[in-house]
Amino acid sequence: MKKNLIDRLNEGPILCAEGYLFAMERRGYLSAGAFVPEVVLENPEVVTQLHREFIRSGSDVIQAFTYYGHREKLRLIGKEDLLEPLQKNALKIAKDAAKEFKDLDLMICGDVANTNIYNPGDKKSHTECQKMYEEQIRWAKEAGVDFVVAETINWTGEMEIALKAIKQEGLIAVTNFAIPKGDLTREGHSAEDACKMMEDQGADVVGLNCYRGPAMTMKLLSKIRKKVSCHVAALPVPYRTSEEYPGFLNQPKEIADPDCSSIPGDNIFPVALDHLYCNRFEMAEFAKDCKDMNVNFIGICCGAEAHHVREMAVALGRKPISYKYYPDISRHWLHGEDKSFLELNTSMKKKY
Repeated sequence: MKKNLIDRLNEGPILCAEGYLFAMERRGYLSAGAFVPEVVLENPEVVTQLHREFIRSGSDVIQAFTYYGHREKLRLIGKEDLLEPLQKNALKIAKDAAKEFKDLDLMICGDVANTNIYNPGDKKSHTECQKMYEEQIRWAKEAGVDFVVAETINWTGEMEIALKAIKQEGLIAVTNFAIPKGDLTREGHSAEDACKMMEDQGADVVGLNCYRGPAMTMKLLSKIRKKVSCHVAALPVPYRTSEEYPGFLNQPKEIADPDCSSIPGDNIFPVALDHLYCNRFEMAEFAKDCKDMNVNFIGICCGAEAHHVREMAVALGRKPISYKYYPDISRHWLHGEDKSFLELNTSMKKKY
């Protein structure tokens, strides 16, 4: 019998690679700003390939690319009629990708996200959020997902609506908050208190994703781990955010990248964050730190690439499929140590 998410987490860490929005934007398949994943309908083979890359690099979870594929986002670009086919195709792409790796014990994950219409003082918005979550989760259940993640939500009240919709369908629920500057949800709950509230309301896994880089995520993570008894999730963005600017949505260019004068506007988010980009070893260190503090749902969000995922898998003691091509600098003509290399080349390593 196949083990569910909780069974797997009880045994040790699982790795979840996501962050499809930035990967697809960089490849030229969706527009930064609205960030609507039309790519799952227009170029599904590209989504399949990214799933493959993440799986080969060690991801245990294939997260269907339904993030920002909800009714409000599609309304924004005048394509609300594409809602159901987009959602269902994203789920099918994820399932089909899993079938290519029958020897791996992969899990399929449904995804719901911030609606951007939630207003704590407007009950009508609560009803609309509920409808949006319910339709997405229903399609995910019909597709046979192993669990559903509600993510990148910074209102505690909105997360409560998403969680209720997941549990109504009898699915395992992962609730990941995105915490803005000030270390509080929009209502003013601390990250640990908000996560505890979700645990008390039936969430199976609670935690954080997006907005913050590894260090600023870890700052809040230790408090969450102490506060809750359920499993904890951590999926930072691979960018070096700071105490002054803990989230990557607000990064003034004169501070984040003062040596570059060609960036338009005054904020480097979302298309000029390169200067803050984490290398693979920083993400590996984050994965190890999570494991050491018993945070077992480990991942990476917007900005993720396969090389990050592979290094995180290796840090967790694994050798994923793509480990076959793991770097071996000892074979490099300048930096290597092979006796066949010409000394006239290797002697130049400090002169290049």
